[in-house]
Amino acid sequence: MRRFTALRGATLTALALGTVLTAAPARAHTGRPPGIEHCTATACHFDVPPGTYDVTVRLGAATASATRVTGETRRTLLPETAVPAGEHVTRSFTVDVRTPEGEPTGPDGTPGLDLALGGSAPALEAIRVTPSGQSRRILLIGDSTVCDQPADPYSGWGQQLPQYLRKGLSVANHADSGESTVTYLRDPRLWAAVQPLIRRGDLVLVQLAHNDKTTDEATYRANLETLVAGIRDRGGEPVLVTPVVRRWFNADGTLDNGTALLVNGLGVDHPAVIRAVAAAEDVPLIDLTAKTKALVESLGPEASKALYLYNEKRDNTHTSVHGATVFAGLVRDELLARHLLPEGRVRV
Repeated sequence: MRRFTALRGATLTALALGTVLTAAPARAHTGRPPGIEHCTATACHFDVPPGTYDVTVRLGAATASATRVTGETRRTLLPETAVPAGEHVTRSFTVDVRTPEGEPTGPDGTPGLDLALGGSAPALEAIRVTPSGQSRRILLIGDSTVCDQPADPYSGWGQQLPQYLRKGLSVANHADSGESTVTYLRDPRLWAAVQPLIRRGDLVLVQLAHNDKTTDEATYRANLETLVAGIRDRGGEPVLVTPVVRRWFNADGTLDNGTALLVNGLGVDHPAVIRAVAAAEDVPLIDLTAKTKALVESLGPEASKALYLYNEKRDNTHTSVHGATVFAGLVRDELLARHLLPEGRVRV
């Protein structure tokens, strides 16, 4: 307990001084799982090889605390969790560790597992990291609205999805900025690298449309069919996802226009094609276009700015951390509604 007390003291000191500490390197361990000795007040680092790991944290302190855990490339793994003064709670989650740790065409990142402790008053008392074994995975194939964005203020909804999942269910986000169905299939760092990673029973969510601006309908449909067939060939379960809407309002407050609803310059209605392929191939469909359209319209032109990066970048396509979190919640809800996830593994 002496080590945990010291960590709590360091946490309070760091918060008071506004200091950001660097995580201590993980040391070799024998027999027992690596734990709190690999953490500072604000971060933990574990020298583990690529793979899937279960992480269990014990949160709380003598004073009231609120702790959020992010990991690797800014993935939210545990939402901010409030604990009353003098009490403790235990939470667990499963995390994907890979190289590159973020976008498949991005830099490799730091080897091992890196976790950051945030929130309004973070307090970590104990942590344990163990190999996950045969946990179920959700693999993501998509574009910049889905991917693990490397820097603020950007965030993809796939980057925020892990916080809704409990131990035994992880997200492996292989979405990549700027990709269309054409480029994702063509680039050897993308589909050719991702397909062999698919295991029997994996859910594979596909949302590609924003960058298919010059893709004709026949090619777009064929590309989606290729991805579906390739996922099934590996024993995975494909799920087609229509794209999030662009925040592009008409004068009447609706989003009923081609820009908002992803109709490209050739007149290809991407959501309509995705729906048709899902029906023809008997693939589960998450109609995120319809869900995000309803939400954005209900908020209206002003309140909906917070979902996107309008205030920061005048960007009506890419989402803020808040918007990505909200949209990830819609995906979570749809996966549950279609009985694609076990309820016990999902935070609601």
